Amino acid sequence: MTKFLATLVLAAAAPVALAAGAKFPVEAANTNLGDRASLQRGAAMFMNYCASCHSAELIRFSRIARDIGLSEEQVMQNLNFVGAKFQDTVTVAMTPEDAKAWLGAPAPDLSLTARAKHQGADWIYTYLKSFYLDESRPAGWNNPLLPGASMPHVLWEYQGIQRVVTEPRPRDAQGREQACRHGEVANACFVRFETVSPGLMTEAEYSGLIRDISNFMEYIAEPAAMERRKYGVWVVLFLAFFTFLAWLLKKEYWRDVH
Repeated sequence: MTKFLATLVLAAAAPVALAAGAKFPVEAANTNLGDRASLQRGAAMFMNYCASCHSAELIRFSRIARDIGLSEEQVMQNLNFVGAKFQDTVTVAMTPEDAKAWLGAPAPDLSLTARAKHQGADWIYTYLKSFYLDESRPAGWNNPLLPGASMPHVLWEYQGIQRVVTEPRPRDAQGREQACRHGEVANACFVRFETVSPGLMTEAEYSGLIRDISNFMEYIAEPAAMERRKYGVWVVLFLAFFTFLAWLLKKEYWRDVH
């Protein structure tokens, strides 16, 4: 029994420890599943820039069309680049053999990324903003949220090229290393990103673009969340009304008792 309770405590504490031990700060994406225009823009960017290497096999084109307000024709012309049928799931055109040859390993499916990461869409948002030049990597890029990943910065034309500025870890009076205040990159303290070459977008425009992608990836991770949130308001209102009726009924019963 003691071991069982200890396991429960550790399981409950794990997400907190993960968040506390994060080596790089995560920005708030401020996604909104009720913003259909954002979801549509995010879907277009995802299919054009992510789905060439990554699949999303837990969502169907037909479900996307229904949920984010697109017609079958719009989906098949603007989002389907692999010759799939309208009822098919989102697969990738790249074969596993090509993926292994070009990337070292097949790219992971992105269906549940927004749920698999503890910080959800915020992690995706920060990840897509944090690519920096690293000549030691095969593709020439690195990312503090996923160091050593083989993924290149596919959106570099929009964001531009940036490098990371770091400084040594601070030390206390006894010479012991202290934690970095603003995150850690390559075993040093992160200071800032510095633009090497500007992109096609301003920083605000690029943030909006990846917010749309993060919003869409949050949607595909749990499509039912849109309906749950829509009906959740009515459920709460019903429970409030029912509680009020129960309170009136209680008053009526207790009036006879007294």
